Amino acid sequence: MELTAELAQTAFIQPETAITDELNREKSTDRQTIGTPVIENPRMTCRNVEVFYGDKRAINNISIDVGREEVLAMIGPSGCGKSTFLRCLNRMNDTIPICRVRGEICLDGTDIYHSSVDIVPLRARVGMVFQKPNPFPKSIYDNVAYGPKIHGLTTSRQDLDTIVEDSLTKAGLWEEVRDRLHEPGTGLSGGQQQRLCIARAIAVSPEVILMDEPCSALDPIATAKVEELIAELRAQFSIVIVTHSMQQAARVSQRTAYFHLGDLVEVGQTEQIFTNPGHRLTEDYITGRFG
Repeated sequence: MELTAELAQTAFIQPETAITDELNREKSTDRQTIGTPVIENPRMTCRNVEVFYGDKRAINNISIDVGREEVLAMIGPSGCGKSTFLRCLNRMNDTIPICRVRGEICLDGTDIYHSSVDIVPLRARVGMVFQKPNPFPKSIYDNVAYGPKIHGLTTSRQDLDTIVEDSLTKAGLWEEVRDRLHEPGTGLSGGQQQRLCIARAIAVSPEVILMDEPCSALDPIATAKVEELIAELRAQFSIVIVTHSMQQAARVSQRTAYFHLGDLVEVGQTEQIFTNPGHRLTEDYITGRFG
């Protein structure tokens, strides 16, 4: 994207402290998100979400929808709150004693923070793939079979075999491991381990898959395979991905959300965000002025 004349001039003459002061003046804990945070027929809806670590507020009054059959990318500087918000979507923040979440997050119309919601089946419906591959110290087969077993999704070994094969196939890993299913999952390469973790997540038939920088520890070839996989999985699942790579966000997502200092600044179609952002903060980040 070409810089505007004003931006091209100021980007190179303003000292860093002046830029920081300007951004801080623009910040408001009640910032109105611009763009399209709300969409028709969403899979998940988030309204007025706030997150606190003790007395410190990390997320400021965020509202956004997650669409069906879409990849939603969350971008922004380190510490802006995007990973914290991602973990809210399947209550992973419940594991942090000082963390409090306010607001409403609904999956198919049901508030996932309601006292009647069991987090075990919730985390099957909203799976998570972490930054570093974390296969269980089990065989490749048992890594994928673990979820269906504990959730009672199968009644026979034949059914379990089918789920394992289907999940590994969807993860683009079946042809590479079909002859060594009973070898340790930890013996795979980094990229294969990450695809194994994706196979493990989809084995329980989730509705949403959360990915927290899933390619940050992978080489370019493994990253390309995971990105191809994400594009294929979008036809069956809603995917929310946190990434520091704007190139990756541009390649894999349909909508992009830009976070800054705990605020959701802008949400829109990915092409629009990267070619014609509507907010100065979004443009500054994308053009490399700060971040």
